Amino acid sequence: MVCVSRLFQRLFFVLAATIFAALGLGFALGEFGAFGVHAEQDGAYRQMHVYAEVLKRVQSDYVTDPNINTVTTGALHGLLESLDADSSYLTPTEYKIYKERPTSGVAQIGITVSKRYGYATIVSVVPNSPADREHLGDGDVIESIGDTSTRELSLAVIRLMLEGKPGSNVTLSVVRPRKPDPDKVTLTRTVIPTPAMSEQQYENSTILYLKPGALTPDRVDQLASKIKSAGKHKILLDLRDVSEGEPDQGLRLANFFINQGTLAVLEGQKYPKQTFSADASKYLTNSPIAILVNRGTYGAAELAADAIEGAKRGDVIGERTFGEGSVQKTIELPDGAALLLTIAKYAGPDGKKIQDEAVAPNILVGQTQDDDIDEDNPQPNKGDETLNKALELLKAKNS
Repeated sequence: MVCVSRLFQRLFFVLAATIFAALGLGFALGEFGAFGVHAEQDGAYRQMHVYAEVLKRVQSDYVTDPNINTVTTGALHGLLESLDADSSYLTPTEYKIYKERPTSGVAQIGITVSKRYGYATIVSVVPNSPADREHLGDGDVIESIGDTSTRELSLAVIRLMLEGKPGSNVTLSVVRPRKPDPDKVTLTRTVIPTPAMSEQQYENSTILYLKPGALTPDRVDQLASKIKSAGKHKILLDLRDVSEGEPDQGLRLANFFINQGTLAVLEGQKYPKQTFSADASKYLTNSPIAILVNRGTYGAAELAADAIEGAKRGDVIGERTFGEGSVQKTIELPDGAALLLTIAKYAGPDGKKIQDEAVAPNILVGQTQDDDIDEDNPQPNKGDETLNKALELLKAKNS
């Protein structure tokens, strides 16, 4: 059995490092004795003693002799996840794998995943990907990867486990809406290309429909080109299930339609506040615009939609978005473990943090079973209530 005093020291140190990092105090290991004057610090110190007492009781009174390393790791996972889904504790082994992960050529199954209610949850699915062919969808819960419950895994590790070599398999236990029992599905990982961009003309070519698929720099360049050449066309921008892209590209997209004012704000407890303002030189059009969103609209796409809605530049139509907009910092610990800690969150022009409240459309329309565009027939899909509502609104607007 591991020595109790050593376990207490490890737990005490890691928890102290976590709390100090969250408070932005930046204490080194030998400086624990230097604090004690502020109420917040005193409270944090008292809580660490509570954690140590709980660990002592678990070891002395639990029904069986527990694996204290497992208990401690679980406690640290829970501590970080109680903050938000993106904050994670990585064990030394997990962090080593995380640092050594390849940055290109990685095979995937075609999903964006986050955590909700403790389990991995699918945010969006790439069309024609392995996940799409197995009919996985937004909101499906991944109960386990292989034999490991996702409740026991940090989001960073979940994402690592879903990746792998091209041609390798991964087995998931998936809980779908309105189905009582989970499905076991085995998917073959493949290199997933960036989703294609869709373009259509509606209402006698007066409305230009654009679905970017992703907000990568190249794709936003393509959007800029399409918008410049659109002239007086009204713009229908479909950001449903758009989950790939960096925040700066979402703000860049919003700037195409907004010539002045605040697009977003990024701030945290110890993070220098940044205000992102529209640049008039990057403004492209004053044509009427409508944005389509759903629960798979994530990250950069949410920033774009929120900025446009906040500036009252156009209607945002559909469902409340997922809610993702934050910055993480990697904090290495002396034992080889690490924290991935959220240090700042994006807020819209109204001051509401996207990660906390998501983007609420000014026109709510429920999701339908079929949101696809028929590329052979550029007419509204009668089953797509959200698209039809947007076309109705744009048709009534003057160019």
